[in-house]
Amino acid sequence: MEILKMFPVLKDYIWGGNKLVTEWGKKAEGKVAESWELSAHRDGSSGIEGRPGITLRDVVNAQNMGSNCRGLDRFPVLIKLIDAEQKLSVQVHPGDEYALSREDDLGKTEMWYIADCEQGAGIYLGFSRDVTREEVEKSIADGTVEGLLNFIPVKKGDSFLIEAGTIHAICAGVTICEIQQNSNVTYRVYDYGRVDKFGKKRELHVEKALDVLKYKKYEPQGKRQGGVIASCRYFTVEEHSFWGRLELFCGKESFNAVSVLEGEGGIEGIPFKKGDTFFVPAGFGRYALKGEGLFLLTKV
Repeated sequence: MEILKMFPVLKDYIWGGNKLVTEWGKKAEGKVAESWELSAHRDGSSGIEGRPGITLRDVVNAQNMGSNCRGLDRFPVLIKLIDAEQKLSVQVHPGDEYALSREDDLGKTEMWYIADCEQGAGIYLGFSRDVTREEVEKSIADGTVEGLLNFIPVKKGDSFLIEAGTIHAICAGVTICEIQQNSNVTYRVYDYGRVDKFGKKRELHVEKALDVLKYKKYEPQGKRQGGVIASCRYFTVEEHSFWGRLELFCGKESFNAVSVLEGEGGIEGIPFKKGDTFFVPAGFGRYALKGEGLFLLTKV
């Protein structure tokens, strides 16, 4: 029953930049696309500061995840920081049933919080009108799929809940904090014809993507209520800013994950700065943050 400061898993992809190193304090040489801040996934499990060789997968259990996670056979969420220096591929994630049957992994509903962005930056989210499977398949083949997508200009502090089956892409110049199901299943629809450092195009997953896509026009989610910026069957995310002291409570129903996006201070005596993430076990009770900052609190 102690608060754990996480040590991230860093991922380098073709579209990544250097902001997570220069502005978010991640320790790496060169570019970093994703920092898996809170992860117990088989493709990368976050470490624990001060406990060499121990990862989140080693310490999570039914008790410290909370009663709302009862019956789950794995940790429910994965939290990332993502720096898109270039556009990510146009992609889609399957739901649980399809992913479990085809990939032995969970589906992926996710939430994006715009932690920072350049002037004029945006995201692709859903289709701009109702489309058909045949129309999308043809647009992928002839390289015009971007013309079917809904482009949304973004600003710092915006948030978007993205259900499984929704086509999407983070565009260049956007840094996000992503809270998602504990999954690493992505079906690439279109990758702009670019090649990797070996001159090879990245694999596309067109048939699987066409199986799981939602073809209706994208409809925005409801507005945030109070501090809650996303809520679904898989997770709830709250946005908090504070100056001085902020007291929180972690009950037996769910763990808390605290993702610091701005500021510095301490959480129960453990120092924090921008880019730090903490796991608070279910049933911990009252705990306090001192200092100043902006953070996201995730629970189930």
